[in-house]
Amino acid sequence: MAATTKSLGASGVIFDERRDFHVDPQVTKELWTDVAPFTTMVSNQEMRSVPDPIFKMFEHRNPWVKQEFQAAEGATLDNNDAGDSLEVDGIYNLSSSPDSSWIGLTCEIWDVTKTTNRGIAIITAIPEANHITVKALSAISVSNDDYFCVVGNAHGEGSSAPDAWADELSVVHNSTQIFKTPLQVTGTLQAAVLKGESSELARLRRQKAQEHKMQKEKAFLFGKRMGGTDLADARDGATGESFTDSGRTDTAGNLIRTTYGIVSAIENYGSSDATKDYENIFTVSEASYSYGNFVDDMEKVFQYVPEAGVKRAFVGAGALGYWSKMAGDSGLSGNSGWSVNLGDMKRDSLGFNYRVLETPHGMLQLIPTPALRNQYNKYMVVVSDENLFHAQYRPAMYQANIKTDNAFDGVKDQYMSDEGLGIQLIESHSLFKITA
Repeated sequence: MAATTKSLGASGVIFDERRDFHVDPQVTKELWTDVAPFTTMVSNQEMRSVPDPIFKMFEHRNPWVKQEFQAAEGATLDNNDAGDSLEVDGIYNLSSSPDSSWIGLTCEIWDVTKTTNRGIAIITAIPEANHITVKALSAISVSNDDYFCVVGNAHGEGSSAPDAWADELSVVHNSTQIFKTPLQVTGTLQAAVLKGESSELARLRRQKAQEHKMQKEKAFLFGKRMGGTDLADARDGATGESFTDSGRTDTAGNLIRTTYGIVSAIENYGSSDATKDYENIFTVSEASYSYGNFVDDMEKVFQYVPEAGVKRAFVGAGALGYWSKMAGDSGLSGNSGWSVNLGDMKRDSLGFNYRVLETPHGMLQLIPTPALRNQYNKYMVVVSDENLFHAQYRPAMYQANIKTDNAFDGVKDQYMSDEGLGIQLIESHSLFKITA
């Protein structure tokens, strides 16, 4: 009788129980490694301990950047020393109505489109409410809504010091929110010897640490706060939203606070008005966006020169793909015959990847951001590092074995933090939305 030769089989005990198919039974690959580059950047840039779950911040805009007002009526300014009275409105970065602090201001007069320079006049008196007396250096025909742009001040020989005026600081606010991410296994599962991961508790700890960080990332990007932040009112020099400890309540009646994220803040407090200096919401049409549009948009993005000379831009995969196409044979190249320079992928010292987009006005560090997916896939948020900070009310902690009642046979742990985002000078941050 011939001897039986045993071999590897496709069934039976050898296949089901004895063969080991795992190359490395204790290693499991994950899709995401660096899940929260925005939170990483903000935390490493500046972390502040705040004294209360709701917190305030001061901000200020230098009025000398642009001081102007508009004519509220048409008038003819004669070429003599008599002076002409003129009603004004649309005052920007001066005392709220004409007063003696205006005397001596020299102004260029421009048409409503700011394309025609009509001449220069000096304010010499305030004859009545909302009126000024001006003396033109040459005959000028002023139309309603013409702009008077301050270009200096001039005073008579031997005159006394002019009256002073001063603006005030603005106050904006936000709040922290409580993040809790629990994990739990039974005592039996904790003691089990497993493939894939030798300890299910250790695997869940790593997974939930990333989940906790990703949920913070999304809150810091997309979160909103009841009661707002006053960011728009501070920019416009008005007072609107109130500083209140507001929020919803849970089933036990406890207050639930939330933080305002940067994308939501720009969308709600920013401006898409192309006529405004502080425009910071830009819609990019893939079909028609030209190099001229790109240059104009980047001029506004970089008008507030960052201390580092480079601005960070957090991008979805679709937005990164669009800028990559513009650096190649389509996109801007196809629309206007121009192309942009996009550097190779590099690794930041904080651990995230980036590419550098060169613009005529500055450099953008494009950082792929996993949270910018789905409806945010073609978003790009450009931030000013010095006007963002990570607000921490209580230090983040890992709370181990928090469930012990009735001799619970298992382990329940929790990641817990109480933190938020500090946002200031909303116009220094920008948002790009790329559309088909």
